[in-house]
Amino acid sequence: MTKSLICIGCPLGCMITANLDDGVVTEVSGHSCKNGEKYASKELTCPTRTVTSTVKVFGGDSPMLSVKTKKDIPKEKITACISALKDCECQAPIEIGEIILKNVADTGIDVVATKCIHSIV
Repeated sequence: MTKSLICIGCPLGCMITANLDDGVVTEVSGHSCKNGEKYASKELTCPTRTVTSTVKVFGGDSPMLSVKTKKDIPKEKITACISALKDCECQAPIEIGEIILKNVADTGIDVVATKCIHSIV
């Protein structure tokens, strides 16, 4: 089976063509850099994404906190991840990189804060 992809491995956005035989990428063409082949193999055999979102904050100088998964999670776990974050609430103060939700959607990956929230006095 032949698949066409737009590579997101670097800013060039190359149009990649990849051959997939029995779940294995056998050939990749059209990439301008080494990231293209790696991207195509990963995307066609085990696609993952970084999830970004927001969660509610209590007692802080902002009512919402931006968060992201610390690493990419399997694409099929994104909906479960978002559902878990929908019900997530945290208390200020919060530091960048602080773990907000451990092992989101049973992925083994934590969700972390991407900004500081200071307590209001």
